[in-house]
Amino acid sequence: MPVYVYEIINEDGQPGEQFEIRQSIHDKALQVHPDSGKPVRRVIQPAYVAGSHSQMAIGKNLKNNKKIEELGFTRYERQSDGTYEKTAGKGPNMIKKQK
Repeated sequence: MPVYVYEIINEDGQPGEQFEIRQSIHDKALQVHPDSGKPVRRVIQPAYVAGSHSQMAIGKNLKNNKKIEELGFTRYERQSDGTYEKTAGKGPNMIKKQK
């Protein structure tokens, strides 16, 4: 059964505390909090997508210099003297700030 996220609707109409509840896909959306009886609304959550296009995979790729090069990007890391040294990709080996 899927887990749905709901939020309490405060008296001023602003969203309040969120909570999760496991329901059948065939159950109607809750109208009130099961414990407090306060009005609630279902919160639409983004779907989790696994695979090479997921946030986790993209984050891993951005940490991998070889993968950055394969994707056609260049990475520079700032050094303590204010210059930027290339760690991946094409382009100049170092970038210095011009005065």
